[in-house]
Amino acid sequence: MPAALALPQYRTAAIRQFHYDEGNPLWEYDRRVMACTFCHVKASGGAPWNPFGEEIRAAFRADAQAGGRAKFPAVLGGVLAAGKDADGDGYSDALEVWARTLPGDPQSRPDRPVAEVQAAFGAAGGTALYLPGGGK
Repeated sequence: MPAALALPQYRTAAIRQFHYDEGNPLWEYDRRVMACTFCHVKASGGAPWNPFGEEIRAAFRADAQAGGRAKFPAVLGGVLAAGKDADGDGYSDALEVWARTLPGDPQSRPDRPVAEVQAAFGAAGGTALYLPGGGK
C-alpha cells in the first residue's frame, strides 16, 4: 500500500472541513482536490512533513501533553484559527487554505495581495469556516 493511502481519513476530513468537496461529486477520487503535498514534502505522503504538516503534528502533541484527546477536525481548526504562516510566505495558513494554495510551500501562494485576499476571506466567514461544523 502506498504511503499516500496510509491515513486517508485525514485527507477526506480536511477536504470536507475546507469545503473543497462542494460542487465536485467525484472529489474523493480526484487527487487534485488536495494532494499529499498539502502537509507532506513528498507527493506520496509519509515523512517528512512540510511546515504546515509540522504545525498540525505540533498541535496534536501539545494537546496530548495537556491531557487532551482532540480529534483531527478540532486540531486542524485550531491550527488555522491561530493565524500562523507556517511556510513564511506572508499569507496565513487559513488564507492559503481559502485561496486553495499550499500552506506548507512558500512557492505556492495566492496571486492577489494579502489585504485583498484577507478582505475576501473575512467576507466569506473567515476562520470560522474551518472550525468543526463551520460554514455549514
